[in-house]
Amino acid sequence: MRGLLACATLARRAAAASSTGAASTTAARRHLAGAAEAAEAELKKTALYDFHVAHGGKMVPFAGWSMPIQYKDTIMDSTLNCRANGSLFDVSHMCGLSLQGRQAIPFLESLVVADVAALKDGTGSLTVFTNDKGGAIDDSVVTKVNDHHVYLVVNAGCRDKDLAHIGAHMEAFQKKGGDVKWHVHDERSLLALQGPLAAPTLQVLTKEDLSKMYFSDFKMIDINGSACFLTRTGYTGEDGFEISVPSENAVDLAKALLEKSEGKVRLTGLGARDSLRLEAGLCLYGNDMEQHITPVEAGLSWAIGKRRKAEGGFLGAEVILKQLKEGPKIRRVGIFSQGPPPRSHSEIVSGTGENIGEVTSGGFSPCLKKNIAMGYVKNGLHKAGTEFKVVVRGKQYDAVVTKMPFVPTKYYKAP
Repeated sequence: MRGLLACATLARRAAAASSTGAASTTAARRHLAGAAEAAEAELKKTALYDFHVAHGGKMVPFAGWSMPIQYKDTIMDSTLNCRANGSLFDVSHMCGLSLQGRQAIPFLESLVVADVAALKDGTGSLTVFTNDKGGAIDDSVVTKVNDHHVYLVVNAGCRDKDLAHIGAHMEAFQKKGGDVKWHVHDERSLLALQGPLAAPTLQVLTKEDLSKMYFSDFKMIDINGSACFLTRTGYTGEDGFEISVPSENAVDLAKALLEKSEGKVRLTGLGARDSLRLEAGLCLYGNDMEQHITPVEAGLSWAIGKRRKAEGGFLGAEVILKQLKEGPKIRRVGIFSQGPPPRSHSEIVSGTGENIGEVTSGGFSPCLKKNIAMGYVKNGLHKAGTEFKVVVRGKQYDAVVTKMPFVPTKYYKAP
């Protein structure tokens, strides 16, 4: 993002130049415009970039990529349409990778909290990469393709540190004779099809019987003539799929999905994706999870496999297992509040004004028509119905702990 910093510097220079005359101001504006173009050029673009622009996508910088925050619909309308019909998201900025080899699973289990070995072939789970203090390096969906192949997707903003972390540990593992290698799927794009019409729309484009594919299931199948990785998962709380498709076929697949839904499934940007995941009570790394937050504190103890709770064997296991036994000092909670919507870093205080926590994500729920938020509070103050205040722009507003998800999830699970 160095180009964006250069933009800010030139903006200050342009403001200073305004007092030296029209010629100087014009020159400064030209420099500013040029810097803005340079900053845009530095951003990575997905295979669907031109497709987004052609469909009215409002492009913004996100994790080093130029991504659509919204299209012609408002973020509220897009959110509601996803829940009522469906949405198609370009999430190609995220990083898919495969670990392969006889010891791919033992290697991965040294870095994450999931019991990957216990997963059935073709199924997956949310997991967390931990550091030696038990904090979250990143969260990820990990899929056991078979005993010698694991597929996972990590967050775009964490790509560099995740690959460096995995790579360093893999090198040490290999030097000890460990049989594992990796492949980063930069040759593929990733589309997320979400909502009630996701399955019937996708079914038209594949011979695979999707009614036999349940939440977290994974298959390598043909979709619209392309060899795809298909996972029944998503980040909205709705039924849906993430489709890893060869990048040269990504635009054709996006067009086909939109056409087969007869316009009911709409292109949707990052703005609605954030409101949807918040309504579903799902963490956003960098807001609700950080390197100093453990899976236990984040309310993700369920993602720690039973065997892993007994045996440990992952980075930071001593800290995490102690928290499982004794309880953490802070806990992630859901919040309803009055007044303006609280945002990340809004202070949470008791009735007497004592600081008891902080909001990590917040906003106005398009579906519930009320403020919702997530944050961390002191252990013991995390139970539903606990009342406190949130501070927004210097003023305190009533708030109460509530259960999550805020909007019921609709995952397609086996009967």
